[in-house]
Amino acid sequence: MTLAGKRVLVTGGGSGAGADLALGFARAGAEVVICGRRVEALTRSATQHTGIRALPCDVTDEASVQALFTAAGPVDIVIANAGQADSAPFQRTTLDQWNAILVVNLTGVFLTFREGLRQMPGWGRLIAVCSTAGIKGYAKIAPYAASKHGVMGMVRSLALEVAKGPVTVNAICPGFLDTEMTDRSVQIIAEKTGRSLAEARAALAALSPQNRLYQPSEVTAAALYLSGTGSEGVNGQAITISGGEA
Repeated sequence: MTLAGKRVLVTGGGSGAGADLALGFARAGAEVVICGRRVEALTRSATQHTGIRALPCDVTDEASVQALFTAAGPVDIVIANAGQADSAPFQRTTLDQWNAILVVNLTGVFLTFREGLRQMPGWGRLIAVCSTAGIKGYAKIAPYAASKHGVMGMVRSLALEVAKGPVTVNAICPGFLDTEMTDRSVQIIAEKTGRSLAEARAALAALSPQNRLYQPSEVTAAALYLSGTGSEGVNGQAITISGGEA
């Protein structure tokens, strides 16, 4: 497929799934704009391909998101990928932990989608990189699961608002990805349980019926499908990459 002539914006594009999405869309011929708060990571990601441009942005700040879209120029495909994870038993979860997760994972998607939709010239795609935690529960990550459930509610509601036009809104919901974010989760599990890093990683992989972590390239493949010909009727959906888990 080719996306020549399309401009794509990926939040959280400095590493993990975001960096893979940037490269995949650039290879498909699109002009890609990545953004995030970590300038060094963005710079490294942008060197993957000449079609990738990096801009700083804090998705939790309304003015920063508005400035991002002004600097990017008209964008056809918006991928809200920026996210944050943490874990703790519910009774030990602080309000600061709750707010930190919600503002990035939910408010950040709201601001990104709102500004993206406002400036879309016509045809467009809004894609949220969500999680299986958006359609089921997991122990000890209540704020994260709540934020991702919120994203799914937003996706389904907004999809109905845009259904009569050439814009679609969908979510991609992977299980645990083989990324830096999961590496941090593995570290936390190991520290709190006394397991080795290998044992902690295996415990996360065991949550998948396929007994594995999923690859960022699988998220990119789903996003490319949602952006290509033949996906016009897919709207308001949660595309799971979970091996049958959810």
